[in-house]
Order: sequence, then C-alpha cells, then structure tokens
Amino acid sequence: MKQTKYLKIYEDIKQKIISGIYSSGDKLPSKRTLAEQYGVSLITVEQAYRILSEEGYIQTRERSGYYVIYKTGEIFTGTSFHTDAVPHSTRNYEDEDFSFAILAKTMRKIITEYYDSLVERSPNSGCKILKDSIRLYLARSRGMIVEEKQIIIGSGAEHLYGLLVQFFGADKIYATEDPSYSMIRNVYKAYKVQKIEYLKMDHTGIRSDELQRSQADVLHVTPYNSYPSGITAGASKKQEYVQWAIQHHSYIIEDDFDSEFTLSSKAEDTLYHLSPDHVFYLNTFSKTISPSMRVGYMIVPEHLVEEYNKKLGFYSCSVPVFEQYLIAELINSGSFERHINRVRRMRRRRSVV
Repeated sequence: MKQTKYLKIYEDIKQKIISGIYSSGDKLPSKRTLAEQYGVSLITVEQAYRILSEEGYIQTRERSGYYVIYKTGEIFTGTSFHTDAVPHSTRNYEDEDFSFAILAKTMRKIITEYYDSLVERSPNSGCKILKDSIRLYLARSRGMIVEEKQIIIGSGAEHLYGLLVQFFGADKIYATEDPSYSMIRNVYKAYKVQKIEYLKMDHTGIRSDELQRSQADVLHVTPYNSYPSGITAGASKKQEYVQWAIQHHSYIIEDDFDSEFTLSSKAEDTLYHLSPDHVFYLNTFSKTISPSMRVGYMIVPEHLVEEYNKKLGFYSCSVPVFEQYLIAELINSGSFERHINRVRRMRRRRSVV
C-alpha cells in the first residue's frame, strides 16, 4: 500500500529520533529545508511535524523552530511531580452514536447471507471471519501485524482481564495506574490476586520513580485517555513502559479502550507495536459501536500462543456467533472505520471551538 507523503516524512523523522540521530534538545531542519529534501510542499511537512508534536516526539518554539523532546537513555530518572487526578469528561454526544440504520441494515444482511453459519458453534477463540477482519483492520489502521491465532475474542474487557489472571496466575504481582478504572482492581481481587501495586501518575503517565520501584510481573496500563485521570502517555513514556518490561522480564497488559477516537491526525501508536513480545493488547467495541455490544478482543504475543491454548484454550467463546459476524461485516464494509473517522473529525472541530 502506497504511503501518504506526510506519513513517510513522519516515519523517517520518528525513526531518526528513536535511533538517536536526533537527540533530545536538537533542533530539527526547517520546514523549507525538508520540503526541498523530500520534494513536497510546506503544508506536507507541516502535517508531518504536527503529528510528531501531537505524539510527544517534538515541540515547536515560537520564532525558533522545532525541537526534539523525546528522551532515550534517561529511563527511570524519577520525578517528584504529581497532580491529583481530575476525572475527565465522559459526556456522550448523540451525533457520535453509531448509525442505527447501518446497524439494522447490516443485521438483516447477516441473517440473510450467513444463516447456516449463525447456528453453528463458535470456535473457542472466536470465529475466523471476525478474527480475520480484526487482523486486517489492525494492520491498516494501527500498523500492528498479527496472526489470526494470536486473537482471542471475549465478552468485554472484564472477561479478558479474568482470562489473563488465570494465564499468569493469582500468585504473580500485578501493577496498575493510580488512579485507574475500578473494574480492573475489582476483577483482580475477585480472582484472588495476592498482591496489587498501585503506581502514582503524573501528567505524562506512571511516574518514573514509581515504575522503577515496581516489582510487578504484569503491568496493566491504559496509555490513551486513562480513566479517571484523562492522562495520555506520550512517546517517551510509552518507550519507558516497554523498556521496563524488557529489563524486568515482565509483561504489559495494554488496555487500548477509546484510543480510536484520538484527536491526533494519526492513530495512536500502541505499546504492542513497540514490543509485540512483551505486550498483551486489549480492546473492545463497546465505545466504537455501542455499550450494549459486549465484545472485546485480545492479542496474545506470538511466542505465548501455544502456552495460552494449553492453559485456557478449553474455554468456549463467550460471544454469540451473530454478534461476531455483525462486527466482521461492519469492519469489512468500511462502515466501522467511516464512523470512527467521522467522530474524530467532529471531536477535532469541537476542540478548537
């Protein structure tokens, strides 16, 4: 697939920043210099720089230019900065709802075209048609390359939390953001997890000193719009999470709820994309389609799929076949992504009013 010109520039500059060619504090080439180098317009360069700024790689300084703020080699430097969390707005706008007309039309199509399949039992990990749809969607929208065998379909985030506790074991140490979504703690306690660490946050995510002291085997984070604080981790913090997991031989549960509706011009980078061997990726359709759609999915690191299936592969899929086919059709028809893009455009317009 041909890459948009501004995304190519974005990727080139991002890789130079991550690899250290451009270090923290370095001034980047001017827009005019890059435009001449890549043979593009100034507007194209501005788009690339805007995304890099939104994701926390660079910042603009008035009448001075663009400077790198992404830090490597300073992981776990610690900070005393802390703010009390203020719950972010959870207001839902009616014009952000998924079109009922499209849902109804798609339901009728599913019943008409897939009747025989709808009365069959779902495979334990979920129907192939939905897993294939999710796999292709993640590849084109999030840059996540996964195999069908890595995808586990389940009835919402809480169900998937429970599966992961059973996979890792209740005797392991789990760490969560503080504050965090109360259901995470409730599920862990219900499954008799023996020790939960609560890691304080600052405006960038989990504080570096808190992460450094953690002895957790499993770190559960919501990098985008963490509830109830509303904090979104930037590029440096995401890299810090990943480096912590690698250094401590631990795993991360990435709870990616709501990230599709980012105000950024580009979809949020996921922790899974940064380190697929150390991250279990979770997402649901309850926000993107409907709260009544209790359907979620989990991406298991490829090297752990066999172990996961040995431990938990006996569980029947908890999502009805009809709902799996419905979501697959919404994704395959383009309705799902058109809805997401429409909501993102509306939110960006509201943010500047």
